[in-house]
Amino acid sequence: MTGDLGRLLRPRSIAVVGGGAWCRQVVRQSAKMGFGGDIWPVHPTATEIEGLPAFASVDALPHAPDATFIGVNRNLTIDIVAALSVMGAGGAVCFASGFLEAQAEDAGAADLQTQLLAAAGDMPILGPNCYGVINYLDGALLWPDQHGGQRCARGVALVLQSSNIAINMTMQKRGLPVAYVATAGNQAQCGVSEIGQALLEDPRVTALGLHIEGIGDLRAFETLAERARALGKEVVVLKMGRSDQAQKAALSHTASLAGGDAGAAALLDRLGMLRVHDLTTFLETLKLLHVGGRLTQKTLGSISCSGGEASLAADSVVDRDLVFPPLTPRQKSDLRAALGPLVALANPLDYHTYIWRDVPAMTAAFAAMADPGLGMVLLIADFPRPDRCDPADWDCAIAATIAAAAQTGARYGMVASLPELMPEDVAARLMDAGVVPFCGLEEALEACAIAARVSSDTAAPLLLPAPANDPQLIAEAEAKAILANHGLRVPRAARCADMAEVAAASEGVGFPQVLKGEGVAHKTEAGAVRLNLSSVGQTMEAAKTMATQGYLIEEMITGGVVELLIGVVCDPAHGFVLTLAAGGTLTEIWQDSASLLIPATDASVETALRSLRTAPLLDGHRGAPPADIPAILRAVRAVQDYVLAHACGLAEIEINPLICTKSDAIAADALLRRSE
Repeated sequence: MTGDLGRLLRPRSIAVVGGGAWCRQVVRQSAKMGFGGDIWPVHPTATEIEGLPAFASVDALPHAPDATFIGVNRNLTIDIVAALSVMGAGGAVCFASGFLEAQAEDAGAADLQTQLLAAAGDMPILGPNCYGVINYLDGALLWPDQHGGQRCARGVALVLQSSNIAINMTMQKRGLPVAYVATAGNQAQCGVSEIGQALLEDPRVTALGLHIEGIGDLRAFETLAERARALGKEVVVLKMGRSDQAQKAALSHTASLAGGDAGAAALLDRLGMLRVHDLTTFLETLKLLHVGGRLTQKTLGSISCSGGEASLAADSVVDRDLVFPPLTPRQKSDLRAALGPLVALANPLDYHTYIWRDVPAMTAAFAAMADPGLGMVLLIADFPRPDRCDPADWDCAIAATIAAAAQTGARYGMVASLPELMPEDVAARLMDAGVVPFCGLEEALEACAIAARVSSDTAAPLLLPAPANDPQLIAEAEAKAILANHGLRVPRAARCADMAEVAAASEGVGFPQVLKGEGVAHKTEAGAVRLNLSSVGQTMEAAKTMATQGYLIEEMITGGVVELLIGVVCDPAHGFVLTLAAGGTLTEIWQDSASLLIPATDASVETALRSLRTAPLLDGHRGAPPADIPAILRAVRAVQDYVLAHACGLAEIEINPLICTKSDAIAADALLRRSE
């Protein structure tokens, strides 16, 4: 762990080492932003840079700087970092590239990064290969380029792995007040988690937005989430890179279902972070959180002066976890009083334009829509383009919305259905009044849906991944015996080495029964499983058709209400991914699954089960008996218990199908792959 990042992020003195165009921009941008502290250019031959006197070396500075931007080549960077560390500087941004990220072209690049870390010691550094940090609260910019932001008193903090996306974020015209923009570069020493946590500690920061490609340190990420919860601040994550890390275990259906970024989704949900999938929703969600935090309900009210907009709003929540509930009697009464007899009352509401420009009447109508049963009220208003029209005629809608929010204390948002029709000055005015200015109807509703999510349990620390070395497939009978020792219910069974043993074993198991060829992962596809055999003769004939050297005979489980899959895959990036899915031969076709991370509580497992499309079968469907939910939870718990006890070397587990009856849950098939 490095030293405190506070001096680097909130400096009172800034040193800029180097005289090139990038370094001149750092000096220029901090001065332009009105930084109140000292700015010290450092160059061995220049006498001044951007009108400020230059120092020949960092050793010649008046005292140790709080923050330093190092804009020289990678070899000199190491020497300067070492000198700054010795003199007690607060931290540095290492702009140069050619360190670990260049290892493919230069075998010595990794060694250079090691040298850089040694030179820094306990002094915090950002990067290398890093643009730096902008502090809009104090006007401190260790930033070698243009940016589009401005000073603010409070706002959200952004940490990004891409410097170019960071620049783009500063250019947004959506009314989002940005307190900090920080880039992480190679994360040689300070990672996204450490930077994010340091920014959250600033009381002027209202929420944190992360743009990440991967999570290097799961424990640090857990610590960030824990600290965010303690501070009561939300974290929004734009997670990129749908990697195939979890798909390396290619033998099972589980690997397919849990592949891609299922592990990342499960991790962010578990940690209480809000995931988005695009930049515009990222910004709109942060705006909503900046104004008032998460939504406590998934219910919305919508007001517009157009039936078309009301229909558009109604249609836009169809595939989202949001609801426009019917109006209450009180809402109807107050709306009728405000709008008169000619307006049809509904939610979404088309209030027509009878009261347009009458601010008191508009305020009364907008206030009438507010209700304790709504998470937010959305007022749809697209503003005229100012170069060809006069937007002043829309001032009445702004004033009425702000007044209704103040009068009711409810959460309001003003939505431009087209993103470009929310002027930046209007957005800023609304934001200052506590009304969320949404740019785009789809973006607004997506932000509301994300902000209304309820995260799963967050109590127990994650089980860290322990990738297996050359994992081997364990025979099914042995796998079942191993899992049965942890409480998994398995069928009565017998193993046969050859045909000579099949007859006697068949009699011992009883009928009806199932015959399986051993050592085959996908038995159905390989013709290595036969069901519902009712005599020794049938079993013997079935055995002759299987190209296998061993057999497993099991009791046939009957009375199944539903078939499920329970799977675990070791995902090196996120931990052990527990997947629950519709089971049987159509698992991959259904693609009906939910993923959690181990350890998961019974409550979160049941919530995941209830999220499946096949969930109605659990409670009985069309007169069928319900499944035994406690038995299913015991089966999941048995698999988890094995994983917790034997994580080292474990690659994957799959129970498919878990046959769920009205009184039991039995593992009809089991796959286990692990190294010795």
